[in-house]
Parts: sequence; structure tokens; C-alpha cells
Amino acid sequence: MRRLGDSIIACIFLTITLPLMIIVALAIKWESSGPVLDRHTCIGRGGRRFQMLKFRTAMYNPEHATPTWGQKTTQVGQLLWRTRIDALPQLINVLRGEMSIIDRDAGSPSLLD
Repeated sequence: MRRLGDSIIACIFLTITLPLMIIVALAIKWESSGPVLDRHTCIGRGGRRFQMLKFRTAMYNPEHATPTWGQKTTQVGQLLWRTRIDALPQLINVLRGEMSIIDRDAGSPSLLD
């Protein structure tokens, strides 16, 4: 039942926010080269690894010579980070069953963490 509720809520939010997500993706591409999405390896329930998706907020560095905390944030990225719009692609993780909208037990990642 929880999984069904998460899927329904994620579909509704994805439908509502899709135009905004397209605008954000175009703004990221316009401001700097590189991928639109960042993928972070996370550990979910049962120790299962998955790739958490977020909009890229920092300058693209293909060599990854700079640690994440030391990368320069883009202007679009600052806005995304402040408004938390950078987390919208995590709805895809919810649809895949890798995350939950609301964490009802401490063992699974949640969008509200």
C-alpha cells in the first residue's frame, strides 16, 4: 500500500513539475557544459546501492579533481539549491522504488531527509 501511494504521489508531482524541470534542464545546459543531472551513489534498504538523481548545481569537472564540497556553484545552481528544486529528479528514484516520499521506518532513504 505504501509503495502504491508513493508511486501515485510521485506521478502527480512529476506531471505538475515537468514544465519546471524542462526549464531547469535548459537553464543548466545554457549556463555550463556537462550533464544536467548529478548521480550520487546511496545505500538503501538492505544495503542495496542505487544512483540518487539531482540537478547539477556546480560547474562540471570531468576529472573530478576537486572534491564535491570544493566545487564552484553556478548561479542557476545557487537558485536550485536554495529553493530545493535540485531534488525534483529524486521523484524518478521514488518511481523506481529506490526511495520513498515519506520515510516511515529508519531503513530507507526519503525525499524529506
